[in-house]
Amino acid sequence: MKQKQVFSTIFLLFTLFLIILPFLVTFNEFLTKILEHFRWYVFLQQQIVPSEVQLVKLILSPLPINILGHPDGFTVNGVFVGMTWNCIGWQSLLLLGITLYVGLKNAKYTLYSQIEAILIGLLGTFIINILRLCLIVIILSLSKPIFAVVYHDYLAAIVTILWLFFFWWFCYKFILEEKGGST
Repeated sequence: MKQKQVFSTIFLLFTLFLIILPFLVTFNEFLTKILEHFRWYVFLQQQIVPSEVQLVKLILSPLPINILGHPDGFTVNGVFVGMTWNCIGWQSLLLLGITLYVGLKNAKYTLYSQIEAILIGLLGTFIINILRLCLIVIILSLSKPIFAVVYHDYLAAIVTILWLFFFWWFCYKFILEEKGGST
């Protein structure tokens, strides 16, 4: 029953995401400016963004891509791509948090297996976000910037939802153990 509720929640999030995605893309810049007035983003922009830029650059270094890293983005084949705090994947983390709340609240799973699931979820979401950034750079290196923008704005959200489906299937199949020893 709990598994069905989690997958229903993910499907509902996916549906809502698809419905409001055009709205979010249209107003993302506006919403970003509002959030920037609170100055919460400064730490992310100054510490996390440059680290993620360097990580993406390192991952892509074996590929024949002309990429330069900057504290606030990349230059790929002579085209600068800015990266802000808003690009690091906080939305994916929020979606993971919602599904963790639904999936683990009042759960009859051992504490150890719940902690293990949370850690796998956090690590997997981080990896998915880094790979999403890598794919944006690869797309930009192979095609026109508009294709990277379309992927960034629309398809990346779908990748996050697919990750959550896989994550919960994996957790229910292999990680979460009910109290009392049964799986």
